[in-house]
Amino acid sequence: MLTTGCPSTNIDGMTTKTSIDISEPLSTDPERALAAVVALRHQADHLELLAVAAALDQGWSWSDIAQALGVSKQAAHKRLSPLVTAMRKPSR
Repeated sequence: MLTTGCPSTNIDGMTTKTSIDISEPLSTDPERALAAVVALRHQADHLELLAVAAALDQGWSWSDIAQALGVSKQAAHKRLSPLVTAMRKPSR
């Protein structure tokens, strides 16, 4: 079940809050179920970005990261490198 209104304390940097409760059977409310899918995708993307940044900080290569993610080095670098760079830029 997704929690309501409380930030994650398990992953550094994960403070995304959600108000989606999927404890009810998903078949009774497809709109809520699909909203939960979207929320989970956003959280998974954020977690992936944090994990990749941490791996790079610890000296992992893009080949290592790609292998851990089950994608090619080129795919990992093309999709994630700009996001890691943007995440690390100081905000103005």
